[in-house]
Amino acid sequence: VQLVESGGGSVQAGESLTLSCTASGFTFGHYAVAWFPRGPGREREGVSCIDERDDTTVFGDSVKGRFTISLDSARDTVYLQMNALKPGDTAVYTCASRYTFRDRTDCLAGEYDAWGQGLQVTVSS
Repeated sequence: VQLVESGGGSVQAGESLTLSCTASGFTFGHYAVAWFPRGPGREREGVSCIDERDDTTVFGDSVKGRFTISLDSARDTVYLQMNALKPGDTAVYTCASRYTFRDRTDCLAGEYDAWGQGLQVTVSS
């Protein structure tokens, strides 16, 4: 079981990036997938997650209206589209997956059992 990430990089404020997270050795059927930013001073909370059962999405307040998340079931890949990036978005972004939550809104703060390697996203002003 492995999550393979791609994307990330360095951009100027206001620009966009797309991160992808692909399941390897399993499928995202009945799974929740989330993206967690990690960095100094950050609490452990996801910025976005998606539930494969019905494509329900949840976003943290800091990214609402700027980030979107989607799932390509045929490719078992989740995409995080990051628009209007800000310097405060700078972090190592890691995707995580687990069997879906009973309450979908738990997906930003819940426990996950598979994690990707992390992608550096740097936004300069």
